[in-house]
Amino acid sequence: MNNKRRQFIKTAAIGGVLAGTLPRVLAAAPPASKDAASGKKNKIKLLKDDIILFQGDSITDAHRKREEKEANLQMGMGLSYPAHASAELLCQHPGMNFKFYDRGVSGNKVYQLAERWDADCLDLKPTVLSILVGVNDFWHTLVNDYKGTIQTYRDDYKALLDRTKKTLPDVRLIIGQPYAVKGVKSVDDKWFPGFLDYQAAAKEIAGQYGAVFIPYQEVYDKAQQKAPGSYWTADGVHPNLAGARLMADAWLDAVTV
Repeated sequence: MNNKRRQFIKTAAIGGVLAGTLPRVLAAAPPASKDAASGKKNKIKLLKDDIILFQGDSITDAHRKREEKEANLQMGMGLSYPAHASAELLCQHPGMNFKFYDRGVSGNKVYQLAERWDADCLDLKPTVLSILVGVNDFWHTLVNDYKGTIQTYRDDYKALLDRTKKTLPDVRLIIGQPYAVKGVKSVDDKWFPGFLDYQAAAKEIAGQYGAVFIPYQEVYDKAQQKAPGSYWTADGVHPNLAGARLMADAWLDAVTV
């Protein structure tokens, strides 16, 4: 990564934000990752009968009822971006027979996803897998005496994806960028510049595994031009209602039907 690009990412992250409201605010959401040669957005084409699984930590979990295990159950989808994005697609495309699952678990780091991966991913046989993980892999080094490093995060993530592709070779991947909104409660100067390495690693891994990458930090940064960080997130990490919708819009911009 050249110095100008590194400085851009650092500046963007330190300015961080979230956003959203019930109508789709596509104007506030930046494009999904682009093909370097063509400049076109890389998007996942959703197909009839697709099984779409959201995985991650509390940002994805969002108080879902874990006993609600079947697809498309309202309380089983939680209160965050998976519920908003799923509802939009189910409403707009009833003939596609999409099946949505949310299996985020609050507090999880990558190795904890791996511990439950058979039951919460592979056994569901998703055709589209969306993962947002990384904030706890860094945050818990500050508050919970977690000893993992950026190399731990990178190695664990790659091992998880290798395992996934071995069992589900045709699964289409979406990788979300871990984000933090500086100056809102839990996110302070101690997060930077260390957290930037985790963001860069997620993008690097997305490229290596052919995943569509959603730049959530940029989504939040751009939203902060309209309202302060506290409008979108209560603590700098977890989205509120507006922030959840903003993330859903960015996710929806990464797929096409």
